[in-house]
Amino acid sequence: MSENEWGREEGFRRGENKDRDEVLSADVAGDDNDEAGLRPRRLDEFVGQTELKEHLGVLLDAARAREQTPDHLLFAGPPGLGKTTLAGIVAAELGVTMHVTSGPAIERAGDLAAILTNLADRDVLFIDEIHRLPKQVEEVLYPAMEDFQLDVILGKGPAARSIRFDLPPFTLVGATTRTGLIAGPLRDRFGLVERLDYYDPGELQSIVERAAGILSVTVDPEGASEIASRSRGTPRIANRLLRRVRDFAEVRADGVINVEVARDGLALFGVDELGLDKVDRSILESIAVTHVGGPVGLSTLSISVGEQPETLEDVYEPFLIQQGLLQRTPRGRIVTAAAFEHLEISLPKQFDEDPSLFDGK
Repeated sequence: MSENEWGREEGFRRGENKDRDEVLSADVAGDDNDEAGLRPRRLDEFVGQTELKEHLGVLLDAARAREQTPDHLLFAGPPGLGKTTLAGIVAAELGVTMHVTSGPAIERAGDLAAILTNLADRDVLFIDEIHRLPKQVEEVLYPAMEDFQLDVILGKGPAARSIRFDLPPFTLVGATTRTGLIAGPLRDRFGLVERLDYYDPGELQSIVERAAGILSVTVDPEGASEIASRSRGTPRIANRLLRRVRDFAEVRADGVINVEVARDGLALFGVDELGLDKVDRSILESIAVTHVGGPVGLSTLSISVGEQPETLEDVYEPFLIQQGLLQRTPRGRIVTAAAFEHLEISLPKQFDEDPSLFDGK
C-alpha cells in the first residue's frame, strides 16, 4: 500500500468517507426491516441449537466476569440457520456495537485496515462468508486476531517500511457456508468453532409462532405447524413462508392462518408438502425425465435448469439429498425411487432390471 493509499484509508478512519463507513460498518440494533425485526436479540430468545447456545453462554458469561473480550468465534452451516443472528446476539449480550462486512467486500488489505482501525474497545466485527477473504487480506488479519496489532507496509522496493498500529481488543465473529475452504491458520485462530444444524419441526413451529406475534399475524398451532413442516429445517425460510401466507390470508381469507389457509397459500406460491419449490422440482424432473433418472453431471444439470453450478451444489442439493430424493455418485447425479413417486412419474425400465440404480447403492 502506498502512502497516498494509506492516507485515503486514514481519512476513511477519521470519518471523512461516511458513505463507505455506512456500508462496511453497521449497528444492527437500528435495522427496522422485517428480517432484522424478527431476529432474537438475546441468547435466551434464540430457539434451537441447544448445545451451541450452552457453549456460547458459558463463553460470554466468563468474558463478562473477567471484563474481557471473548475469544473469536466461527459459525458454520447452511444459509438461513442463524449465523448472523448469533453474531448480533453476541454484540447485544456484551453491550457493544457490531460492525458488519463480508469476505467478498474486502478486496484489499487497506479495506480491512480501515475497518479494524474504526473499531472501538470490545466491539464485535462480523465477517460473513469469511472463506471468501483474499489471501493477502487473511495475512493482515492474523496478527490482528492474535495480538490486536495491524502491520501496514508503506512504499515499495528498498524504500518500503513497515508500521505497526495497536488495535483495541475486539471479537471477530466469522460465518461460513463452506468450512473446508477456510485456510487452516485462519480457522485455528478462532477460540470457538461451532456448526449449526437444521431445525426440527417443533423448533420451527415455535419460530413461526414467535414471528407471527411480532408481525401481528393470527395463526393457530395447526397453521404454524403446516408452515414449519414445509420450511426445509431453516428459520429464514419459515419466516419467509409465514409472510407469504400472511399476504394470502389477508387477500383471500379473513386474515387468520389456520391449516387450510396455510396449505392453500403455500400451494399458491409453489411450495409442496415436502417443502420443495419450483427449482427443486425442476432439478428432479430434469434428471428423472430428460436424463431418464441419471446419472447427469453438475454442469449439464445447471444448464438444464438455468442455475449456476455453485447454487445447485450449495443451496438446492443438500436438502434434496437429506430428503432421500437425490444422490451424488462418481458418475453424476441420480434421483431415487422416492423422487419418481413424489413427482408422480413412472419408474423407467432400467429400474425393473436393477432396482439399486435409483437407490444410490
